[in-house]
Amino acid sequence: MIGSLTHDDPRADARAGMARFLGDVPDGRIVVAGHFDADGLSAVAILVRALRAGGREVVPAIVGKGETPWEPAFAERLRALDPAGLIVADLGTRGDAVLAGVPTLTVDHHRPTGTPPDGVTLSGHALDPEPTSALIAWWAAAALGDQGDLQWLAALGLIGDMADGGAFPELAEAQKRWGKTALRDATSLVNAPRRTGSADATPALRLLLAADGPKVITKGDSDDARALVAAKVEVREAVEAARRVPPRVIGDVALILFSSPCQIHSLIAQQWRGRLKDKVVIAANSGYRSGWVHFAARSASGRDLLAFLAAHRPEDADGRYGNGHAQATGGALPIAAWNGFITELGFPDAVLPPAE
Repeated sequence: MIGSLTHDDPRADARAGMARFLGDVPDGRIVVAGHFDADGLSAVAILVRALRAGGREVVPAIVGKGETPWEPAFAERLRALDPAGLIVADLGTRGDAVLAGVPTLTVDHHRPTGTPPDGVTLSGHALDPEPTSALIAWWAAAALGDQGDLQWLAALGLIGDMADGGAFPELAEAQKRWGKTALRDATSLVNAPRRTGSADATPALRLLLAADGPKVITKGDSDDARALVAAKVEVREAVEAARRVPPRVIGDVALILFSSPCQIHSLIAQQWRGRLKDKVVIAANSGYRSGWVHFAARSASGRDLLAFLAAHRPEDADGRYGNGHAQATGGALPIAAWNGFITELGFPDAVLPPAE
């Protein structure tokens, strides 16, 4: 069953989709799996808190470094939680079930690569402006009652993925109630842990599950709040090192290849995007995960980067390649596939030796 969000009333569509999902899962534990950035974490926190307030048993689960819920190891971790129902938030929309036979609600805003075979899908991809996963989650959670006290979490997701919030009134309302600066600073801190070498976003999730507003994150002195500050320092230092790497330019592609344990390739691509306005900027990180190259693609030219990557897709690429948005995408490739990909683009000097 597909619960599409329409331009007519996406908020009502989201509520109806949640109601249908809960009708498929009248009893038992619900597992909420999500991405580990500010949008994904906020979506998870909204759904967990709303469902728990509604009397449901809920367990959160977030991906780690290089993980997707379609990998056997992560899927087994989810199945071990014995879910009667599953919510997948901000992790993409594919044609394969994460857990076959388990009623599933998909909450997402990236370009779909398929339609899940069962359950309900709430996708904001076709809407203009495009809502983030956290905002869709907040709309959907209203099926369980008023969620006004959780609106600041939806704002974190909007700021984290869109900066200006895409002119959604929900952001303006949250800024008036909780403060524009506090929300922006909290988003930056919540985003930091997943970019570190350990990629452990659990301190951020714990804060989002318990806090009554962003200042608990920005002004707090708990161990979790201090962990976010330390993570931001680690990421800032990694970015400063990587930004000194000069780009290599061939035709309409600019490549910045560096090695860091931190997930900073999207930040580096975004920085160079503004300086190389007519290029497809690819920031590639060979040090994030052993045996893989993780990369981000950005462009200020308006070019459809999903189409660009699809046109250059190597044979060995899997579901980690070429997802996201037309103007913000990337992926991950095993070193052998990366070598073929980058050689075909005209950068044979960016070929890497096999992993030890």
